[in-house]
Amino acid sequence: MGRPGLNRRDVIAAAADLADELGFDAVTVSVLARHLGVRSPTLYSHISSLTDLRTDVTAYVLHELADATTAAMADRSGRDLLVAYADATRDFARRSPGRYDATTRQRVPAVAGADAPPSLADAIAAGRRNADLALAVTRSYGVAEADETYAVRLMSSLIHGYISLELAGSFAHRDPSAESTWPNVLADLDVALARLANVTGQPKT
Repeated sequence: MGRPGLNRRDVIAAAADLADELGFDAVTVSVLARHLGVRSPTLYSHISSLTDLRTDVTAYVLHELADATTAAMADRSGRDLLVAYADATRDFARRSPGRYDATTRQRVPAVAGADAPPSLADAIAAGRRNADLALAVTRSYGVAEADETYAVRLMSSLIHGYISLELAGSFAHRDPSAESTWPNVLADLDVALARLANVTGQPKT
């Protein structure tokens, strides 16, 4: 029996929850329909395609991540801002692994115009929100504009790389624990960003 009053936001929220349960790539229209107790054609009154569904879920969870990191970063700067940003990202990933997976792999289709899913513009805007938050961290160190892209890539590689490996269980078989080394990783990243801000000469490319 179908759910009365089902709307697009309900569908996207349910898909995000299902991603945490099954993994993002396992969420299809038919799987989601069964989860919601409706037939697949019912969902197509709310979404245009699987691509549209996955793009909108990506937008939805990127906004959730941006909300979480924004709240954590409030009234902080420098190392405190970095730690707040990194911890909020890691907490989000551990709490919602399927959602986090949707934020780290490029699933927003590179199409525009009439062929673009309705959710594309929101997904792009959500991605920009998160990019701006990362940029706010590096700018708080005083990184030169010419080095901003490098600084964000350095920070993102270390934070997201660590989180992804931790979620995959890669750190589970040897001491010290991933929990105990996380602060040390952030301390080294803090040093690297501070050093980058003070370096003169050719910008990083």
